[in-house]
Amino acid sequence: MLQIRTKNKIKPKNTSKMVAYSCSLEEEELFKQYAKEHGIKLIITSQNISEETAGLSLGCRCISINHSTKVTVPLLDTLYKNGVRYISTRTVGYDHIDIEHANKIGMYVGNVRYSPNSVADYTIMLILMVIRQAKLLLKRTDVQNYSLPEKAGREIQELTVGVIGTGVIGSTVISHLKGFGCKILAYDLYPNEEVCKYGEYVDLDVLLQKSDVITLHMPATKDNYHIIDKENIGKMKRNAVIINTGRGSLVNTTALIEAIEEKKLGGAALDVIENETGLFYENYRGKPLANKEIALLNSFSNVIITPHMAFYTEQAVREMVNNSIRSCIQFEKNSRKVWVNMAQ
Repeated sequence: MLQIRTKNKIKPKNTSKMVAYSCSLEEEELFKQYAKEHGIKLIITSQNISEETAGLSLGCRCISINHSTKVTVPLLDTLYKNGVRYISTRTVGYDHIDIEHANKIGMYVGNVRYSPNSVADYTIMLILMVIRQAKLLLKRTDVQNYSLPEKAGREIQELTVGVIGTGVIGSTVISHLKGFGCKILAYDLYPNEEVCKYGEYVDLDVLLQKSDVITLHMPATKDNYHIIDKENIGKMKRNAVIINTGRGSLVNTTALIEAIEEKKLGGAALDVIENETGLFYENYRGKPLANKEIALLNSFSNVIITPHMAFYTEQAVREMVNNSIRSCIQFEKNSRKVWVNMAQ
């Protein structure tokens, strides 16, 4: 993963040019600010990267994108023909890019690091909201119903929280949870010594069987696909809750819906979900939602859905934009010490 550690301001040898796709208004202002600081020419657009917008990249070796669009084989080929050789994604994950084909054609891909506190804090907020019935309470308040809910909330210090994935974000979640007094279990193929100060590493089955709250912080890989499926849900405690701020593909949505309907699980909070691309970050108010699973989950009073925004803090956005530009500059300088070819 890409992490910029250079303290001095980077000055490219020659004036560089890049395109920044899918920019929000606040990202646009930051791109302008950092482009001026780093002395590069920049094309900024709110449009997603696509076959239709790929023409903006003509004459640019580097582009910056986010995870709102799948970067497929045909799109990679088009970008390569336009002269693009490096794609910087303003995300930690890169499963929206066909890495195998990028490697095949000699296209480099880099991701960025940003404050892990953004996702960690959001994760803990979702845990508290689910166990305290926050969605039901807020909906009632909206219609001036101030009665108590049918079910009392639970206190986190009485629960066991299972953290699957203890990389930078997962370990930060665990560090933050230590102040709540809950028991913490962890699972990862590569244990982190720091995590052992606050929690206990166990096998996945043990974590599933003993946890009241299960929170996911793994990348999207073939091995992790549907790690939460019908079989593993069957191993969980009745009334356990699932929190996913990792990747949508970690949870089998159909199995989750069945478990909620059958009251096997006590609830869920999903900031990411399968088939979210093309749906999240768009306004469908007053329009039919062409995703029955998301519509159904959103109808449950014990399921919270947010549109892939756990990362979305002022600090994280600043770091994503700045580090994306810096990684492109380093690619142009061919400095392999500060950028990673994720395609290899």
